[in-house]
Amino acid sequence: MYVTTFDKTDSKIDLADISTDAPKHLSRDEAEVKLRAYGEELFELQDLLWGARTHAVLIVLQGLDTSGKDGAIKNVAGFLNPRGISVVSFGVPTKEELEHDFLWRVHKHTPRRGEWTLFNRSHYEDVLVVRVENLCPESIWRERFGHIRDFEELLSEHNTIVLKFFLHISKDEQKKRLIEREQDERTAWKLNVGDWLTREKWKDYQDAYEDALRKTATQRAPWHIVPANHKWFRNLAIAETIVETLRPYKKVWRKKLDDMGVRSKAELDAYRLQKKNDER
Repeated sequence: MYVTTFDKTDSKIDLADISTDAPKHLSRDEAEVKLRAYGEELFELQDLLWGARTHAVLIVLQGLDTSGKDGAIKNVAGFLNPRGISVVSFGVPTKEELEHDFLWRVHKHTPRRGEWTLFNRSHYEDVLVVRVENLCPESIWRERFGHIRDFEELLSEHNTIVLKFFLHISKDEQKKRLIEREQDERTAWKLNVGDWLTREKWKDYQDAYEDALRKTATQRAPWHIVPANHKWFRNLAIAETIVETLRPYKKVWRKKLDDMGVRSKAELDAYRLQKKNDER
């Protein structure tokens, strides 16, 4: 797999030691061929899950501004059938949301069995932005790591497959992308002085992410760190990780559908036999 995966709480994580670039041995053309193949398999896996309805899939995308969360959704989820897919973006909490616990607004958007949900930002904002911008005391946000682990464990126990991705870009690449937005009138609408203000706290956010990744990485809900300087590689890495995670469930879903088919065929045969007897 093309990502760095952490699946143990309190693992040693130093983002500075993890590359933000695509592997040198992989070309963009090769990556696009691989991506199309994974895309076809993603569609097949989604179709099986939709029919079997034994599991749900929750994909969490986190990353600094310009890291490519929207692009990842467009290019990876684009292979999927819109039926059974939802995308939820989490911004500044509303007044109502602030009057509940921090997970309240998140839990109600988790997927039902048979369906997928993609979070563009997520409950992790409450241990990232809240921490760096001093929106609540450390005694509160630090306790949230345990709440998050318990929350994701609860989801996993109820057959939600949790995939968490941190899109890892370099500071230089972020600056390049922010400037490109200014120079292209088609993306100028994305301009936000807040992105530059946040950039000034780069080290603080890196520290916050390392802490969040380290404190919430578990076997059932591991963190996948995706080198995101190259958009074409980011898309491939995410698609591959999803496929590799879901592929072991294929037999389970196929068997459930086969069993459903046998029962449905038996019911249809019984119906036809009864109808034939009634006509005599």
